[in-house]
Amino acid sequence: MNGIVPQGILAGKAALVTGASSGIGRSTARAFAAAGAKVALVARRAERLKETADEIEAAGGEALSLPAAVTDEHEAEKAVRDAVGHFGGLDILINAAGMTQVGQVENASLADWRAVHDVNFWAALYTSRAAIPALKERGGGDIVNISSTAGRRPAGSTFGPYSSSKHALNAFSESLRCEVGLAGIRVSVIEPGATATEIHEAIKDDRVKESMRQHLTKDGAMQPEDVAAAIMFVVSLPPRVNVSEILIRPTIDVRPM
Repeated sequence: MNGIVPQGILAGKAALVTGASSGIGRSTARAFAAAGAKVALVARRAERLKETADEIEAAGGEALSLPAAVTDEHEAEKAVRDAVGHFGGLDILINAAGMTQVGQVENASLADWRAVHDVNFWAALYTSRAAIPALKERGGGDIVNISSTAGRRPAGSTFGPYSSSKHALNAFSESLRCEVGLAGIRVSVIEPGATATEIHEAIKDDRVKESMRQHLTKDGAMQPEDVAAAIMFVVSLPPRVNVSEILIRPTIDVRPM
């Protein structure tokens, strides 16, 4: 990690990032810290969070580790409350926590469907609802939800839980943008294509899990820091500008939408 920029483009800002123990969330937290922001790191894996927080602080940044399961309404609210209390406010919320699971409708495991929607949709609603008052107190801010290309088109019949959860996240984000825009709060959706993260590790079907691993790590797949760069672009624009949606795909992905 490069040294922290003392007067970076996010200097003086306080941000909370969910899913910060790995992948897009972790890369975003590191990028924000390097740009001068104070960053609250939220995820379930406390040791991984501490490693990232220690790395940020060793480079001269400020990080707060907040282990929590954001799928739990009360834990999500407490994480936001603790971040606001520690930093004295909040300017940016990044909902990067995500998971996937195999599932069709006929003979579906409803528990799997609920688990995916809990992480990909409900957690974002919990943290957003909790963060809005703090963002309003600052006179505005940013909520960025990490969706997927699967939020625009179904990812085949195999990933029904994932695709439907990301479609729900997209619709929620647009309705939230309409709700809070006049308060100066920008709401954005980032829709990445294949990105080399650990999201495949929770898949129960070993064959599909391996296929996903190969897809996400193939030559030309995006890296988490590529998505973090898109997030940085969104939150660093003048307050009058709200980039409400960014679709970002690997250059090698030439399929039409």
